[in-house]
Amino acid sequence: MDKLQTQGISFARLGFGTFRMQGDVCRTAVESALELGYTHIDTAAMYGNEEAVGAALASSSIARSDLHITTKVWHDQLTPDAIRASLDTSLNKLQLDYVDLFMVHWPAAEMNLPAIFETLAKLKAEGRTRAIGVCNFTLPLLRTVVDDIGAPIACNQIEYHVLLDQTPIRSYLASKGIPIVAYCPLAQGTLAENPALIAIGAKHGASPAQVALKWLLDQDGVAAIPKAQRASSQKANLEALKLELDDDDRRTIAALPKDQRFVKPPFAPAWD
Repeated sequence: MDKLQTQGISFARLGFGTFRMQGDVCRTAVESALELGYTHIDTAAMYGNEEAVGAALASSSIARSDLHITTKVWHDQLTPDAIRASLDTSLNKLQLDYVDLFMVHWPAAEMNLPAIFETLAKLKAEGRTRAIGVCNFTLPLLRTVVDDIGAPIACNQIEYHVLLDQTPIRSYLASKGIPIVAYCPLAQGTLAENPALIAIGAKHGASPAQVALKWLLDQDGVAAIPKAQRASSQKANLEALKLELDDDDRRTIAALPKDQRFVKPPFAPAWD
């Protein structure tokens, strides 16, 4: 599987998301994903499943050096001491000495960005995380972090799929050599009934979800982390990598509405 290289780390472009999976369900799903060949596993303190993910990792025979594990600190824990405590707790639950990527999960209205990234840099220097990153950062916030502070972020994880345009953020990050990790890449399951994707899938013997995933993964500097509880869905997502979309397919997808955002918590930043 293709990998993205960024800030001294590399991760598979098709990863495995674990949001809204907990307990034995999560552990079984991660174990299945690892057995199928996934090596990029995404979790977060807020998901409440790091212990389950850690148990699955502990039972795997895959070398730690061959895995990429991401976790995140919640937006109400962005003081230096709280960031450090959050990572310590995550590492304990994950049964790991380090994570590969430690991310700010959401920006907060009142946050001290220089202090945040000074703390993250220290954690990286201590070997507690191999790289640092952000999630759900707007273009103005990214400019502050990258241009003004000079923080070496490895990626920005954002909602991105065939129904949501992210061109301004993508263009800016591409100019800096920073990739995007797309969460909610299947638009929370709504794409299964999309006529345009159904038609493209029928032409290629693929599902609408596979079409949507391959559209993302065909883009330079983009990874995706779909959640899939069942082994059959995990395998189907992997098989999307074999799909070859043509120019007609891409034109059809480009014509879809691009203003549908599914993740809209009350604490989200102003996107526009």
